Parts: sequence; C-alpha cells; structure tokens
Amino acid sequence: MSRLEIGDKAPTFALANQSGKTISLKDLAGERFVIYFYPADDTPGCTKEACQFNDGLAAFRTLGVKVIGVSPDGAEKHVAFRKKYALTFELLSDLDKKVMTSYGAYGEKMMYGKKVVGVIRSTFVVGPTGKIERAWYGVRADGHADKVLATLTS
Repeated sequence: MSRLEIGDKAPTFALANQSGKTISLKDLAGERFVIYFYPADDTPGCTKEACQFNDGLAAFRTLGVKVIGVSPDGAEKHVAFRKKYALTFELLSDLDKKVMTSYGAYGEKMMYGKKVVGVIRSTFVVGPTGKIERAWYGVRADGHADKVLATLTS
C-alpha cells in the first residue's frame, strides 16, 4: 500500500453521492477540499467523526473548503446516516474500494492486535491545483475534524 505525501497529485475519482449524483476530482478542480475515508456509516467512531466534521462545517465553509466523506457503504445507507445525524456534506460510495486503495486508505491494518484488511481511517486536504496539501493516516475519530480545521487556519 502506498501512502500519499504532501505535493503528490491527488488520485482521480468519480463516485456516486448519497443521491446517486457522480462527484469527481475534475468537478472540484480549482477548489480546496477535505476528503476523508471512514469504515462504515452509523458506527460509533465513524458517527463521532462525521458529526464533528458537520459541527465544523461553517468554519470549513468560511475558509472556502468543502468536506466530503467516503466509505464502502451504498447510497441507501448514506441517506439514512445523513438523515439520522442531520449531516449536510456529501457522502460518496466507494463500493469496490478502488478509490480508497488509490489514496492508501484501504489495506492491511492492525485491529485489536490482529492484522486485518480494511478501511484505514484517513483524511486529505486537496488544494486547488489537485495536489495533496496534508495527509493523515490511521487517525483517531474523536477530535480529528478540529485538527484538520486547525491545520487549515494556521
């Protein structure tokens, strides 16, 4: 699994959002955005992370930064997750995990002391030129949105 570094070109993607609309890297050209990868909708850590990103959305928007979440879940689960927690940012479905793999956000990881293959909770700030400005791998869900925001404002 290769990890992305600051200055790398963001891997291309075109994934369906919760409404079935395709969102692609090309659509976001010229914008700075946060794309974060998480294991599953409506699980404790993922819910905490999503809600904290949602709570900080006004601050992200003030900086002109979109927030996008990506998991292997389908649109139906995304719709329910967004509704249950009043999430207002895009959730994309990476059903075959190809995009996650290209970002280094899917692969071997340690879970409860065992090696498993799965989603590696990861976050990236992609700049207007399509290059990685920040990359975090194996993040702790709680408090992570604030760390991302702090990086963008420093």
